[in-house]
Amino acid sequence: MFTGIIEEVGTVGSLVLKDDKARMRVDTNPRFSHFEMGESIAVNGVCLTVVDMGEHWFAVDMTTETLDRTSFKQVKEGSRVNLERALTPSKKMSGHFVTGHIDNVAKVVSIDEKPGEVLFRFEHPPELAPYLIEKGSAAVDGISLTVFDCRDNRFTVSIIPFTLEHTNLKDRKAGDGVNIECDMIGKYVIRACETVFGGSAKGSEISPEFLKERGFL
Repeated sequence: MFTGIIEEVGTVGSLVLKDDKARMRVDTNPRFSHFEMGESIAVNGVCLTVVDMGEHWFAVDMTTETLDRTSFKQVKEGSRVNLERALTPSKKMSGHFVTGHIDNVAKVVSIDEKPGEVLFRFEHPPELAPYLIEKGSAAVDGISLTVFDCRDNRFTVSIIPFTLEHTNLKDRKAGDGVNIECDMIGKYVIRACETVFGGSAKGSEISPEFLKERGFL
């Protein structure tokens, strides 16, 4: 479990593809070190297991499932990646509950720089629409963000200068893919509604209008 608050940005030192699998080494700095074999680290929002390590680097293995469902297909040596260690009882819960299990990949549609903020707009697969709601939470490459202007299979996030400086979002450009994990609580609410009332969120039966009619909103 993670919070979506990025602790450090690492650099892909190597990425070796073999038999539809991959081993990736991530180089870090002294602020993000002292790894343990088997510990979980979120890399661009993906929960991965440390299988090898050094003083300032760690390595993870990625399966075909991970490669197919994430944006790691576009990652290469030298790419910067967002890093977060797993949540512990003593860690501040400043973001939202993030599992590290990616729902799908979205595409950067536009980047609009404004005074004091940068607006990123993303296009996502239609099946994610029920889970991305106005002023709801989503993890974008592991970053806990509030989404708005959710329409036409797109949503926008506002990035303040601190977040831009301390994540890899400043490396992004239009057309890039990003990992999306929708809010876990929202998923359970929709699944509960499907169980009680029937229907399928993929068919868009569960909508804000649907919930208002039944007294949930």
